[in-house]
Order: sequence, then C-alpha cells, then structure tokens
Amino acid sequence: MVNSMQIFHHFPKLRENLAHICLAELPTPVEKLQQLGKAIGVESLYVKRDDLTGKLYGGNKVRKLEFFLGKALQDGVKEVLTFGYAGSNHALATAIYAKEVGLRSISMLIPQPNAYYVRRNLLMSYVAGAELHHYRSMSTIKLGAIYQLLKHKVLNGRFPNIIPPGGSAPLGVIGFVNAALELKQQINDGVLPEPDLLYVALGSKGTAIGLILGLKVAQLKTRVIPVRVGPKVLTKEEDIFRLFRNTNEMLSSHDPTFPAIDISVDDFNIRHDFFGRQYALFTEEGAKAIRTLQEMENITLEGTYTGKALAALLADADQGKLADKTVLFWNTYNSRDLNERIAHVDYHALPTSLHRYFEEDVQALDGKN
Repeated sequence: MVNSMQIFHHFPKLRENLAHICLAELPTPVEKLQQLGKAIGVESLYVKRDDLTGKLYGGNKVRKLEFFLGKALQDGVKEVLTFGYAGSNHALATAIYAKEVGLRSISMLIPQPNAYYVRRNLLMSYVAGAELHHYRSMSTIKLGAIYQLLKHKVLNGRFPNIIPPGGSAPLGVIGFVNAALELKQQINDGVLPEPDLLYVALGSKGTAIGLILGLKVAQLKTRVIPVRVGPKVLTKEEDIFRLFRNTNEMLSSHDPTFPAIDISVDDFNIRHDFFGRQYALFTEEGAKAIRTLQEMENITLEGTYTGKALAALLADADQGKLADKTVLFWNTYNSRDLNERIAHVDYHALPTSLHRYFEEDVQALDGKN
C-alpha cells in the first residue's frame, strides 16, 4: 500500500509523536474534468478523487481514521465508539477499517431521511461487524452512549476509544492538513495548476478546516469554498475557530517547527444556500449536479454531501464567476462498490429499529447513488 504522508516529510517530529496507521492509498488522483469544464465554461476544472482513498472503502473519512485508529491501537483498547446518522459514511468507514486493524466498532445512530445509500451502509456495517444502536433523538443518544461505554467497560475492562461525529476533532483534522500538503506536492509535480478555488462539502467541519490550515502552511493562495450540507448549529463561527486553533496547537506541540497560523472570517466563507430543507434530504440542484457529473465524466456522487457541493460550483459557473479561474472540486464520497459484499445479507439481521429503512420508501429524488 502506498501512503504518501507529506506532513511527516515536512514535519518529521510528527511522525515520532503522533500515532498513525496506514489505511489510505495516497496521494489520491487529480483528474481534469474536460467534458464538464467545457460544458460550463470553466476551462481549468479539476477533481480530487478522494472517493478512491482506500481499496476497501473510499471517501474523506479514511484520512481521519488513520490517526484515530492509530491512537486506539497505541492505547491498547479493543473497541472504538462513534456517532452518526443512520446512513453515516463515517460510522461505516470506522466499522470497516476498525475490523481491518483488529478492533471492534460500536455505531451510535440517529434517524435521517431514507435513501438507498442508507440501506447499503447499514448492511455493510453489519458485514463489517459493527455493533449498531439506533436512537430517537440527540438526547437519547447521549444517554445511550453513557450506557454503552459503561457496559463495554464492564465487559472488557477498558472503555472504548471515542471517535467524535465525522472524525472532526484535532486528531482527525490532521488528516486533511496532510491532504493540503499532498495537493501542494501534486501542484509542484505539474499534475494541476494551483487552484484559485476549492469546493468541498461542509458537514462536521473537519475536512474543510484541515484543508484551510494545510493550504496556509503550504503557502498556497487557494481559497476554500465550504458548502454547508449539515445542520447550521454545526457551523458556528466560534466552534470553527476553536477547532482550527486546537488542531494548530496540537501540531505545534508535537513539532515546534509547525507554524502558528491565523484564521479570520474571510478564510471561512461558508455557502449556506445549497443545504435544502433538512439534513440528508436531497435537493433538485444536487440531483441535477449528480446526473451531470455521471453523464459527462462517469464519476458518481450522492445527494447528502457531494451533490450539494457540486451544485454550488455549477451555480457559480452559471453566473460567470469561474470563467477565468482554476477550480478544484474535492470529492469526499466513497466510490468503491459494496453491492457484492452485501448481496446476501438479510436486513432482518439488523436491530429491529433499523428495519424501517428497508420497509419504507426512499425519498423521491434518490437515484440510487
């Protein structure tokens, strides 16, 4: 497995002081979107294929899990516990890669609008051996987490390591500081010109914050355009600044040569207008963006995150804002096919509270992405 960790090359003491395990195949490719770029009048349009981060499962969570699971192994725990909505890509990625490194995973889930990917992720989580728990609300999941932590402490003599929702804590954000340094190396190697703008989905914040910090460290002028796809409460300005500073301080504490970086509101200009009415509820603009990229470039997106992020890019292109720009779309989705691995799984093997996702209709705009 190739795993090019540029952050360790630039800051060697981090390799000594940070627990890390290689899960991803890095660097992920960058491709020019020839047909789409021509169609929307953006000659210099590229995609970062983080949908190909790992052979088992792709997407942006793999970069974060390299540090979280590395820490769990260093701590000598047997289990990790994490959180998400019912179809959480993060919870699934955690389950798959925890199993790969010999750990058990516990997924604490809450309801969301139904979609085909929810069914697929739940079945694959079962295949990966995840212990699945489904709660009605945020308040009940908090109580459930306390109960499960205590239960597993009694059973195994150790509390599971907690991985926060989306892996968006300083340890996970580091994965995307590295991603930005990886991008800098690809620019230096002539894979693509330095982007003016980088569009990325903004859910639990960690991916975008890591990219912004890493781009500043790499001394790139690329401006990140985070497209909000999660509840607005997750994108409070004070929380964004705190996570940015805490990540910066963690890195500096482990390698004093890592620079202190300032951030302002101008560095984090969130696009709120493509979220739609509810988390995980697909939008017309997002569905159209998904179809467009599939038809023109044979790249698959989905309706909760990446479709909405691309919709923002297409809208800006339609308004003539990108004609003279070099634009990079960061694909955070998993494109590894799970269908064969789940083909013979009966959903009745899942906890009863999850059966509804297989028995109720999916939302109208879902095109099986």
